[in-house]
Amino acid sequence: MTLEAHVVRALGPLALDATLEVADGETVAVLGPNGSGKTTVLRCLAGLLPLDAGRVVLDGEVLDDPAAGVLVPPEQRPVGVVFQDHLLFPHLSALENVAFGLRARGTAKATARRRAAAWLERVGLGDHAGHRPDALSGGQAQRVALARALATDPRLLLLDEPLAALDARTKGQVRRELRDHLGGFAGMRVLVTHDPVDAYALADRVVVLEAGRVTQTGTLADVSARPRSRYIAELVGVNLLAGEGHDSTLALAAGGRLVVAEPVQGPAFAVIPPHAVAVYRTPPAGSPRNVWEAPVADIDRHGDRVRVRLGGPIPLVAEITAPALDALDLHPGERVWASVKATEIETYPA
Repeated sequence: MTLEAHVVRALGPLALDATLEVADGETVAVLGPNGSGKTTVLRCLAGLLPLDAGRVVLDGEVLDDPAAGVLVPPEQRPVGVVFQDHLLFPHLSALENVAFGLRARGTAKATARRRAAAWLERVGLGDHAGHRPDALSGGQAQRVALARALATDPRLLLLDEPLAALDARTKGQVRRELRDHLGGFAGMRVLVTHDPVDAYALADRVVVLEAGRVTQTGTLADVSARPRSRYIAELVGVNLLAGEGHDSTLALAAGGRLVVAEPVQGPAFAVIPPHAVAVYRTPPAGSPRNVWEAPVADIDRHGDRVRVRLGGPIPLVAEITAPALDALDLHPGERVWASVKATEIETYPA
């Protein structure tokens, strides 16, 4: 059984037109920059926003099809939602919050409370049943929200940035707990996130959404190895350049050229890891195949590593050590020489 969705929806400046498929037992992460339509996709799947066109089919049942006049309301869909800010009712206890979804679907009060208590035990919060949200930590509130979503036995679980509201110290632990809980859920899961770490830890497959369109899909390893947009390349931490290949040369769309190790023909992408970009104060000695002068656009320290963003017709990010930065004495606005070995460049068809 599967989720098959073609989501078409206009919302302000966003013109969303995206196709999504999820198999039983699969977790798909929807990645994308702010404003790309990630949360809109989830709201349409949940029934909180009707489609303008397209359709949503879950386990063979049509939930939304404007052309056929079908729109199943949210409370009648076998869908559970964990919102970014949890959206727990502040005046209700943890037990009552979990029971709310069941009560909204017509479950008797005593039965709803009994099932809610069982779910709080499953997420390790049985002794917090009487606590209101303001007495819970961020991680505990997230687990209550997850229990509320799962208590209704949904076929589809939607998670909208479930870790975004947590501090860095708590996030790793809650991510591990969430992975364990998702592993015990037999249905389909769609996770919206902007963090590739969440996608790596929780998802089987990723769908990248940019400006309302799917630009790439596959495992995170596949997407990282062969990104097809600058956003994806920056997300996974590599440099991406596009150009026209002819034998061992790639003429770049923005100007300049690269010499590559493997012959390439026609439109192609080139991926260069930041650690493969060497930076010099003066032209490097020897005969490296790819050497050019570039301005230093920005310098960003990450512990003992430093990312140097280079401008010009071949914009790249170089990663060097902190001692190397001190030795080079680099500052934004200065001009340096960059070098990349042809063997460090991977190319593939655009």
